[in-house]
Amino acid sequence: MNTQHTSFDLLHAEGATTPIKGWTHGVPVEDQARQQLRNITTLPFVGPWVAVMPDVHLGIGATVGSVVPTKGAIIPAAVGVDIGCGMAAVRTTLRADDLPDDLALLRNSIERSVPVGNGPGGEHRRIPDSVETALEKSNLVARLAKIREKHPKIRPDKLDRQIGTLGGGNHFIEICLDEEDRVWAMLHSGSRGTGNLIGTYFIELARRQLEKRVLGFHLPDRDLAFFLEGEPLFDEYVEAVSWAQDYARANREAMMVRVLHEMRQRLPKFQTEKSAVNCHHNYVQREDHFGESLLVTRKGAVSAREGELGIIPGSMGARSFIVRGKGNADSFHSCSHGAGRVMSRTAARARITLKEHREATAHVECRKDAGVIDESPAAYKDIDAVMAAQRDLVEIVHTLRQVVCIKG
Repeated sequence: MNTQHTSFDLLHAEGATTPIKGWTHGVPVEDQARQQLRNITTLPFVGPWVAVMPDVHLGIGATVGSVVPTKGAIIPAAVGVDIGCGMAAVRTTLRADDLPDDLALLRNSIERSVPVGNGPGGEHRRIPDSVETALEKSNLVARLAKIREKHPKIRPDKLDRQIGTLGGGNHFIEICLDEEDRVWAMLHSGSRGTGNLIGTYFIELARRQLEKRVLGFHLPDRDLAFFLEGEPLFDEYVEAVSWAQDYARANREAMMVRVLHEMRQRLPKFQTEKSAVNCHHNYVQREDHFGESLLVTRKGAVSAREGELGIIPGSMGARSFIVRGKGNADSFHSCSHGAGRVMSRTAARARITLKEHREATAHVECRKDAGVIDESPAAYKDIDAVMAAQRDLVEIVHTLRQVVCIKG
């Protein structure tokens, strides 16, 4: 266990029984997010404390940028509906001078190869052979069929059409350069429609279960409905959420194959290197901390065990980082998953002008239209301040700057 000096702020209210430790020095934390964090700590099975990352902001169910350990219970809405959402990155042997001056053709070819956005346009019209082969080897179809035996409302129809697809919102594919002008491929996505369906379905089941419970404590938010260990639904949710997390990882792997294929069609010959990372930042798993077996939900947070590589992306047009964990025990071996929003999507669309967005992304081949205003850099916290606040959680291994950014 790493015992280096730690520099967290205490965010819990005076007299609270469960502490909230936040790596938030120098970054804004909205009052609503503070209250949401305090709400979750009132549950008797949450603890020994909640850890808060510097990209913290208000979420649905639980606060984005939080690490919530529980004993004997699990909160589906804390995991959310973008189950297994995370990052993948691969370093290549290409250098900056191997890239063309005009990157539009590369961007367009990746967009044609990897369906982007939500709705039918974000799905395969014809499933690529490489994707079909990967799906057959994964056992994901058989596992989902087993889950559906007890929960037939979980539809499997998007399973094959969406593996190897990006989705919308803050999901992206990027070509980046590191501090040595080495070329990286990086992407951000999750378990797509099937994972969303699993999350939504079990959140509703937990709410229905809540109506039957006799609680010996106050539950401040219906979104904190839970399953207790020993209940059939607890095990069935764990099975389903594990499936979604594995699907999300396979989805990123399938996309990366397609991105690298398009790069090989447009760029000089290259090899990929061992500097590859594929990590979740929206998930739950069982871990041992302080001699206890805990269910650790990372809602917008990355595992950062000592020596473990992770990815912390900046916003569209800002820098991103490949990091190595320091194994900080107070954070449950975690770090932030990005910069974190400082404006809601509605506020960003109202306050950021198209001119400001174009100026902020002038150095990147990307969309410059009003449809991505809510993803513009000004909608996010300063990534440098976020990194400074978590110096005792991770060390920076590589600093990346985008030259191509593809949004759904």
